[in-house]
Parts: sequence; structure tokens; C-alpha cells
Amino acid sequence: MPQRNLLQYLVVTAKGLAMGAADVVPGVSGGTIAFISGIYEELIETIHKIDLQFFSLWKKEGFKTAWKQYNLSFLLALFSGVFISIVSLAKIITWLLTDYPIMVWSFFFGLVIASIVYVGKQVTKWQALTVIALIVATALSYIITIADPVGSPDSIWFLFFAGFIAIIAMILPGISGAFILLLLGAYTSVIGIVTQLSEGITTLDSSLLIGAFSKLSVFGVGAIIGLKVFSRALNWMFKHHKNIILAVLTGFMIGALNKIWPWKEVLQTRLNHKGVEVPFIEQSILPIDYPQDPQILYAVLFTVIGFLSIFILEQLAVKKQKA
Repeated sequence: MPQRNLLQYLVVTAKGLAMGAADVVPGVSGGTIAFISGIYEELIETIHKIDLQFFSLWKKEGFKTAWKQYNLSFLLALFSGVFISIVSLAKIITWLLTDYPIMVWSFFFGLVIASIVYVGKQVTKWQALTVIALIVATALSYIITIADPVGSPDSIWFLFFAGFIAIIAMILPGISGAFILLLLGAYTSVIGIVTQLSEGITTLDSSLLIGAFSKLSVFGVGAIIGLKVFSRALNWMFKHHKNIILAVLTGFMIGALNKIWPWKEVLQTRLNHKGVEVPFIEQSILPIDYPQDPQILYAVLFTVIGFLSIFILEQLAVKKQKA
């Protein structure tokens, strides 16, 4: 593992800030940012290396040796940036989703369309099995988007499951953790909890802070366990059945476009952590059927902006590979 000075660790933290910003936005992958910024392989290797032997090494050779051996300064610097970025941006995203929903969802829609193109292009050979994987994944993803939620997005077990699944974004470039949360119907809930944590910190409200921190801890435990479970399996799939896993990821994103369609009709509501009534079950409708101003021109504009954002990231990734 590379040895770094303070300035270099600050650069790692800056990369973590970029990864956190990406993970807040559906369609942009924190894994993609890690890949572009040149820390993806070190991140995966460091995560793979973490095990209970850390404590044995700590006992035999001391905490400092164990910390250095497991490259934990790198993880601390990186995830500090990720955490700061997510907490900072969550409140902004919550506000935008409340006041400018069509523009925000259109931007997300463009991001995911571009991600579909980006990931799909990486399939080097389309065979029968690859096509079947794409179709099955698309159908499964779409069914998930129209199915009734299996639990409240605020429930403990659901948050654990969401963290367990969403961490896949840290393993594979090209798929977003926020996108997976959207697919599960947990995106707005998790963003709301992070916003609640931010408010608890800024207002020094202990009850708000403890409530949000406990929920995020459950989400975090799920993410940590998911990271260990998925890392080896997904990397093995990526090395030995790359085209199939890319086709599956592409299919998941195609099917999930229904989830981020900007125009929705609310079929059922629920109460969030503040006791405010928010949408729970929705269905996609045409812009002409939208009861308010459909803002079609703004929707098209922000879809294009979202699409171009991924296109620019892709160009940076290509330049990084050639460098």
C-alpha cells in the first residue's frame, strides 16, 4: 500500500467528497468516481483485506502496526470525505425534491439513461445468454418498481436491507447506490434521515441527532456486511462473467426508469419521521395527465444536462485509462 503524507491524505479526502456527491445522485456511481480518480483498485484491495485478524495483529504488534498494515488511514480519509459530502448535500437534495420535483427527477432520468448507454457499451459480445440476462434483469427491475413496498422505508429491517444492497455501488463502477435505493423505494427516506442528522448537528438537538444516527447506524451495518458479502462474489463475476454482469446491470437500470419518471400520480401516502404526509405508492403518468404544470421544456433541458454529465465523466474515465 502506498505511503502518504498529510497533503496526499487530504487529496484522498477530496476524492471521497466527490464520491459522496456521486452517491447522493441516482445514476452516478461512487465506484465510477473512484475509478476515474485512480483509487478504485486500492479501495477494493483494502476492503478485501479487512478481517478479524486485525485484532490479532493489534494484540501482537500494537495498534499502530495493525492500523498501518490494513491501510486504515486511507479508508478513514476517504470515507470522511464521503460522509461530509453526503451530509452536506442531503439537505439540498431534499429541498430540491420538495420544491422542484420535475426538474430533479428529469435530471436523474437523464443520468440513468446515460448510465445505461455507458454500461451497455462495455458489453464486448452480445450472445444469447447475455441478451436473456438483460431481458430478465429489465423485467425484474420493472416489476420491483410497480410492486407495493414490502415495508416502510423507515423501518429498521428495511434500512438494514437497503444498506446491504446499495453498497454494490462501491464495488462496481457504473451503478449508483442512490439508484439502488430508488429501485427499493428507500431513496427519499434515507436522504431524509441524513438531513435529519445534519439538522441535529447544526441545531444541537440531541433527540433528532440520536434518532437519525441510530437509523443510519443500522443502514451502515447493513452496508458493511453487504460490502464483505458482495465484494468477492461481484469481483469474481466481473472477472469471469463480465458481459453477463454488465448486461444485468444495464437491464436493472432500464427497468428502473419507471421509478424516476418525472410525472407521477400519488396512489397512497404515509407519514415520515416529522409526521408529514408524503407519497408512498405512486404510478407513472403522461405529462398531459399531470394535474399541475408539467414543465416539459424544463424536463427536457434537465434530462439533457443529466445525460451530458455522465458523458463528460465517461470521457474523463477514457482519458484516465489512456494516461
